[in-house]
Amino acid sequence: MKNWLLAFALGVSTYAQAQQKYSLQQCVSIALENNLQLRQLMLQVQTGQNNLELSQWQRYPTLNFNGSQGLQSGRNIDPFTNQFVEQTVNFSSFQLNTGVNLFNGYQQKNIIRQNQLNVQATMKDVESNRNALILNIASSFILLLNNQEQLEFARRQAETTRFQLERTEKLVKAGSLPEINLYDIRSQLANDELSIVNAQNSIETAKLTLKQYLNLPASETIEIAPINLPAPNANTPYDATLEQVYNAAIKYLPDMEAANFRIESAKAGVDIAKGAKLPSISLGGGLSSSFSSAAPKQRFVGDGGDSRIVDVPSSIRYVSYSGFTVPVIEKVTIPSGSIKNFGYLDQLNFNRNASLSLSLRMPIFNGYQVRYRIANAQIQQKNVEYQAQIVRNQVRQTVEQAYYTMLNAAKRYDATARQIESLELSFKAAEARLNAGAINAVEYNISKNNLDRSRASLIQAKYEYIFRTKILDFYQSKPLTLE
Repeated sequence: MKNWLLAFALGVSTYAQAQQKYSLQQCVSIALENNLQLRQLMLQVQTGQNNLELSQWQRYPTLNFNGSQGLQSGRNIDPFTNQFVEQTVNFSSFQLNTGVNLFNGYQQKNIIRQNQLNVQATMKDVESNRNALILNIASSFILLLNNQEQLEFARRQAETTRFQLERTEKLVKAGSLPEINLYDIRSQLANDELSIVNAQNSIETAKLTLKQYLNLPASETIEIAPINLPAPNANTPYDATLEQVYNAAIKYLPDMEAANFRIESAKAGVDIAKGAKLPSISLGGGLSSSFSSAAPKQRFVGDGGDSRIVDVPSSIRYVSYSGFTVPVIEKVTIPSGSIKNFGYLDQLNFNRNASLSLSLRMPIFNGYQVRYRIANAQIQQKNVEYQAQIVRNQVRQTVEQAYYTMLNAAKRYDATARQIESLELSFKAAEARLNAGAINAVEYNISKNNLDRSRASLIQAKYEYIFRTKILDFYQSKPLTLE
């Protein structure tokens, strides 16, 4: 029972999956969620945002702490007295430093502005790639719709041929038509069945392309929802002129916005390079202290009280009289205080020192580095300006191609529809004459093939027109829908 329920659940799941039909919006949502290239571009946006925040933090002071602990032996310099000693010295050193850039030719300000523009340009690149992916999805979706309609048309034509084959068989048996007509009709049916196979192959190819854009495996079952699309109108094929579409595309397309942001970024790069010609001012400060084991372990420390004067025999001054040597009595002022232990923390406190500095750097001559940096930045600015013009030209060419292809498709649809009206009358006449024995099957097949080609061309023109109109809608920031 458990295995039976599991099999039943899998069967229901497979059936539901097979019955699910995806709309264009669902396909777009799946593609945007699964596309790895877009995820990579989002990482570039995050990297640019990190660079922007880093450049903003560089306006603030820095604070760094350094500490060291060491051991010196032999003849070396005592860090406490700066005198040579012949002993092993254990020493410690600590520094706390800070600094801030007060002025550097507005370079930091321009670096922040450039990073902001770079982030905005990268975000527009993401939008541009999203748009390209959406258009590819729409193209594959419409192509699949076209192929499905071509398959239905091929099946109808095969049914028509089978019906005619049955009638011809009866007429041949009755002796009304020669048997050669039967062979020709069967040949036509084989051609129709080949058209069905070709249409089915085209559908599978279009599905594979769509699944690849959705980043789905080829084994995934996918069906799209059928849509009743309006036929083109040759009198009013589109509700906007070519210039209106182009102007909207230049205004709204992220490709142009990204190009414009990069122009502004390049201008900021020129300002950064020019800032190196100006002086820079920085403010710095620090605190430091040290410890040395060679320092005395005890030290006299005054307590701030009254000092006293005492008589002390001199150790270097003497008076000799009648063979006696007597030291000179000196009056020595002894401050109030006491001898105290001089420990690790006491020595660090005694040796502490502070510093404050204001630095000015004036560039005078540095091998023309600034000159060539400015020249290269100006070249980069000119390069992105050319790139923006290239993008503008590409947008114009794409819009023009889509617009005129749309017009041609509408005209072709209208002309083909009129042609079909005439060919249908001709085919009906050929069918009646074949049944009457007035013409052979070859002439009938020629008439039928002419009609079939025109009907297939009509379907192709309709979907070509629809796709081009959706491109024009998309360039004007209109919602991409087929309903």
